[in-house]
Amino acid sequence: MTMIAAMSRVSEIQATLVQLSAGANAQKAQATAAAGSATAGAGASTSANTFADALATASGAAAVRPAAPNPGGATGADVVDAAKKYLGVPYVFGGEDASGMDCSGLVQTVYAEMGIDVPRLVSGQMKIGTEVGSLAEAKPGDLIVTGGGEHILIYAGDNKVIHAPYEGRTVSLVGAYMDDSEIDTIRRVIPDAPAATASPASLSTASASSAAGSQLSAALASFMNGASR
Repeated sequence: MTMIAAMSRVSEIQATLVQLSAGANAQKAQATAAAGSATAGAGASTSANTFADALATASGAAAVRPAAPNPGGATGADVVDAAKKYLGVPYVFGGEDASGMDCSGLVQTVYAEMGIDVPRLVSGQMKIGTEVGSLAEAKPGDLIVTGGGEHILIYAGDNKVIHAPYEGRTVSLVGAYMDDSEIDTIRRVIPDAPAATASPASLSTASASSAAGSQLSAALASFMNGASR
């Protein structure tokens, strides 16, 4: 092959790469416009993004995606740790701070520190969140109501609870002394974190990368074959 023919081949390959890149950019723009719609257009967005990623991978560039949203917020373990700070605080009817607190005052104060507003009285606290079926299913941070709605405790895990018992006692960490027959309700205020699932985009990235890589490889092979003649 002459030098002129070789340069012509190079030009053809460059034109092919430009067309692929332009197509990917156009699809990415369409995907961005469709992202705000909860319709089938979301599927086109996924296709465009995965193709762009595949093209970048095939050409040696790293595809960059933003991190998945992290809701953050408190966990049940955070609730237990906050409650433990009040161990030893004397029981005071109507109290809700480190100078003295009652059972519902402890719950309200601890959850307020987590940025979660709950009612002041047990009668309101026993209706929030979602119901847990039994003590065996309780998780740290869950609220346990006993005594016909007169007393509330924070489940601490390992079959233990934290509560402000009654006059003359202090906020204590004790074994869960009640059984299901003595429990009026168990409430989960902080929901379980959703399980991580693979997105359609991540599932299709490998096949899209293979397709884009094949297109580039074919173009380069065509050039090499021509150059060897």
